[in-house]
Order: sequence, then C-alpha cells, then structure tokens
Amino acid sequence: MGTELLDAFAQKYKLLLDSELRTLVSKLDSPPIIKESMIYSLEAGGKRIRPLLLFATLAAFGADPQKGLHAAAAIEMIHTYSLIHDDLPSMDNDDLRRGKPTNHKVFGDATAILAGDALLTYSFEVMANIPHEFATDTTKLKLVIELAKAAGTEGMVGGQIADMEAEGKSLTLDELEYIHVHKTGKLLKFSVLAGAIIAGASQNQLENLSAFAHHLGLAFQIQDDILDLVGNQQLIGKPVGSDTTNHKSTYPQLLSIEGATAALHKQINLSKEHLGMTGLNTNLLMEITDLVASRDH
Repeated sequence: MGTELLDAFAQKYKLLLDSELRTLVSKLDSPPIIKESMIYSLEAGGKRIRPLLLFATLAAFGADPQKGLHAAAAIEMIHTYSLIHDDLPSMDNDDLRRGKPTNHKVFGDATAILAGDALLTYSFEVMANIPHEFATDTTKLKLVIELAKAAGTEGMVGGQIADMEAEGKSLTLDELEYIHVHKTGKLLKFSVLAGAIIAGASQNQLENLSAFAHHLGLAFQIQDDILDLVGNQQLIGKPVGSDTTNHKSTYPQLLSIEGATAALHKQINLSKEHLGMTGLNTNLLMEITDLVASRDH
C-alpha cells in the first residue's frame, strides 16, 4: 500500500474523529468556558497517531474502522489532557503547543487544569458508552480497565513522575527507556490493543501487536528526542531544545545523534518483525511505522 492510500485513510478518519470530538464536548451540559477550553486543545491539530493506530489495527482485521470511533475519541481526550497539564508553569512551562499558544496562556492556569480534568474523566464515560453493536459490555469493561492502566500510575502518569524526578540527573539507558515506555508508550500501545480487542484478536495476535506497539512507542520517542535537537521549530510547533533547557536526559545525549538514529532503526525493524507474525493485512500499520521513523514533526 502506498503513502497516498495511507494519506487518504488518515484524512478520512481524522475528519470523522474531529467531528466526533467536537460533538461529544459540545453536547455537555456545562459552563461554555470549560467546553471552549477543551475544544481549543482538542482542535489544536497534532498527528492523531494514536487514533490512527486504532483505526489501522481494525482495518488489519478487516473490521470497519468506524467501530473504533468512540475509543479513538477517548484516547485522544486522555492524550490532550496530558498535554494541557504538561504545558503548565508547574510542569514544562511551555508557551506554544502545535504552533498555538498553550491552553493556560489563553484560558488561565485554573481553567486549563479543569479542562484537563474534564477531558480525563469524560474519556471513560465515552469509552463506556461505545454502542453495543460495536462492543459488548464485557469488551467495554476490558477497554476501560486497560485504558485506566495505560493512563494512570502504572502507565503515563508514572512515566511523567519518573520524568520529573529525572530532571537534572544523568540517567542510564534503562532508566530513560522506563520513562518513555510509560510516559508515551503505554497509551500508544493501548491504542493498538484497543483496536485488536474490539476486533476479537487471538492471544497470539494480541501478544505480537503488543510487542509491535512497544517497539513503535520507543521509536516514536527516540525520533522526538532527535527532532528536539535538529528539528524545524515551525514544523514541530514548539521551541526546539526544550529538553536541554529542562535538563532532561535524551537518547541523543546518551547515544549521540548517530547512536540514537541507529536505535531508532532497530526499534522500527523490531516493530515490523512482530507485525509480520500476526497473519493480518498490516499494510497500513507498516506505513504508519515508516511514518514514525521519517516524520519531521
């Protein structure tokens, strides 16, 4: 499958997801300012890599990707809440996100915090309300439990804490990998597994898709670290060099740019090996894997 077909697939489901996110937030019976703040960050753009992985995983099974629309919206809400909170003065203190002023710069710290809280809690309501024709109650319960693990202290939040504690310290490669597997990788892995769970994957398929997503998550973060040093600020949408400014250990710092690039390709190759073991039509997932390796933002 060529990149043009991936682009068409991504554009189709991105439009559906964007519409669904706006609809879900707009119908809430709550003060307009909190909904405006939520939508502001949800519509800030971004790669939508997590929803795209979910949709592409469903397609790999020959299932209708629209079955994953609610789950994709829930995942994107969690991801967006984490970015809103990451940007706050008490954390990374960033002024720009995806080329736009960060949420707290527009709405103030208090509203930004509450918008993040609202997105986090609403995501579980959205996941639990997947239509019955797309997921049984047992499937929805499994999705909610796995999402909570991926987003919580055993996943993203745990990785964020470890990342904060590591600032100003020289980390080993294993310590850096722990941070990225949890802070970025767990939610990315859940995106793949959610599609597999909805599609009714076998245990062998779940194991190989889990391994695929693990290596893809590491590749994604290594490329992030590389772009923070050599990327184009206009394309990235935020200042380059923020990792250095915040005294964070990175793959290029530990391995050099050349070593980090080699590590990136190793993770990409491992990702593809596990995709090949699933017995599925993984063309779209292969294309996304190549996109992660070559992206410039």
